[in-house]
Amino acid sequence: MDSQPKVHSTRVINRGADAVTSIQGFAALNDIVSAAHECITVHHVEKTKRAQIAAYETTEVARIKAAETVLLSYFEQVFAERRSNFAEMFSRLDVALEAQDGATVNAVLRGIVDIAKSSPLADMGDLSGIRAALDDPDHVFDL
Repeated sequence: MDSQPKVHSTRVINRGADAVTSIQGFAALNDIVSAAHECITVHHVEKTKRAQIAAYETTEVARIKAAETVLLSYFEQVFAERRSNFAEMFSRLDVALEAQDGATVNAVLRGIVDIAKSSPLADMGDLSGIRAALDDPDHVFDL
């Protein structure tokens, strides 16, 4: 066993064509600083965009929920009205059947069928106008 530590020696090999000058080193440092600055700027811009998208999402979700509340209220009222209309029509049908009044039975049955064929949404009109109304912050939905 050799107790003497090994000594490594180096020598400078031709610094010629592969040598980096101080100007090139400084330029490389400037490139790194510029790239880092650009990266930080892009990160900030994208973070701002994400915040804007999140705010837009929150706003739109709130608007959808508000519209949902209005629409559900509308359906409750319309179907309650339809339910009472059907109850009244069937009550009249029972009376007409008891009285054996064929003309009234025919008229009441036509009324029941007409109510059943109509859609509550058809009464709302042009549905494409709903989005325009939702986009208008000053629009008031009346029930």
